[in-house]
Amino acid sequence: MSELEALRAQFEEKKGRGLSLNIQRGQPSDEDFDLSSAMLTCVGPDDVTSPSGIALRNYPGGVAGLKEAREMFGAVLSAKADQTIVGNNSSLAMLANTLMWALLRGLGGGEPWAGGARKMIVAVPGYDRHFTLLDALGFEMVTVPMTSDGPDLDEVEKFASSDPSVRGLVFVPTYSNPTGDTISDANVERLARMTAASVDFTIFADDAYVVHHLTDAPHRPKSLIAACAEAGNSDRAIVYGSTSKITFSGAGIGFLATSEANVKLLTGYLSQEFIGPNKIEQYRHVKFLGSYPGGIEGLMRAHAEILRPKFDAVQRVLERDLGGTGLATWTKPEGGYFVSLDTSKPVVTRVVELANEAGVSLTPAGASFPHGEDPSDSNLRIAPSRPPLAEVEQAMEIVTLCIKLASAEHAA
Repeated sequence: MSELEALRAQFEEKKGRGLSLNIQRGQPSDEDFDLSSAMLTCVGPDDVTSPSGIALRNYPGGVAGLKEAREMFGAVLSAKADQTIVGNNSSLAMLANTLMWALLRGLGGGEPWAGGARKMIVAVPGYDRHFTLLDALGFEMVTVPMTSDGPDLDEVEKFASSDPSVRGLVFVPTYSNPTGDTISDANVERLARMTAASVDFTIFADDAYVVHHLTDAPHRPKSLIAACAEAGNSDRAIVYGSTSKITFSGAGIGFLATSEANVKLLTGYLSQEFIGPNKIEQYRHVKFLGSYPGGIEGLMRAHAEILRPKFDAVQRVLERDLGGTGLATWTKPEGGYFVSLDTSKPVVTRVVELANEAGVSLTPAGASFPHGEDPSDSNLRIAPSRPPLAEVEQAMEIVTLCIKLASAEHAA
């Protein structure tokens, strides 16, 4: 029996098990959600006023969010309360809102972006929802490679310095989706001081995984906001975050940090949309997270205890089944929610197809690239966070088998 025939026989045996496993999207598990169950009851009928004296049930309070929330979540993004806006639900929603106002009115004294050609630099592989949002808003996406130190700065500088229609850069600075890479301090400083042709070139940093560590000695990169201020470009960076994977994914809060001048500009825009965000939800988070043993860091250590064995299982199966074969390489993240794998042959579309046949749902091929088009058909995003540990191991065994089979088919 040839190698290809043997792999097909193994595949048919796996396929016959009737599995239904999903490692497609980076959702927390129910066990993760259970860590925050007390938040559902920590605010009661007597909680009608915040410690700073804001009536939680009434309109007043301001569009920038509760003082206590701005202090807590500003610290998450290494910013002061006065540099922070706390809103509703998600960082993606706040990013979308910023971009829409930039299209209509501009940022930092510039002209509205909707008036002409508009481009945005994005790092690939990257976050599919960023690409979908930018496409919907009419941005042409200019891709640069994601490296172990963050976006390829040679490429970023080349595009940003030469073309005034390049309005900014969108990327995930800490434990990037999907590679798990974190920007280096040197690249933070380089981004802050680089020359840009657009007067309001803006770094949109979606720091969704800034506290999602898997190790006991995490690396925290230098603050983009502080670096831009030091470089004389105080308004250049807007950093976003949320509690989506800290507390509840669908019932969290989003926040951003930037310069005080940008806070004034953005809250001016926001005040035209609404009187204020959900203050009761913000206070619920402040009260729960403030009373959790060890605060946010303590809660995230508890999350890590749940997530780490799953990431370890991914690495263990990949190394056992594919190590030394030359068929694939993969990242070994120290935090975040994903592992990024690259096949040596252009076979990921076939891998996803085979895995689906065997009962394993994977992220669609090309999802980590704009318009879902991976030019090398080689990148696969693995999300082990949601299933139980045993299912992660089962799913990964099928993934590695599908990579072997698809690679053998390609070589035949």
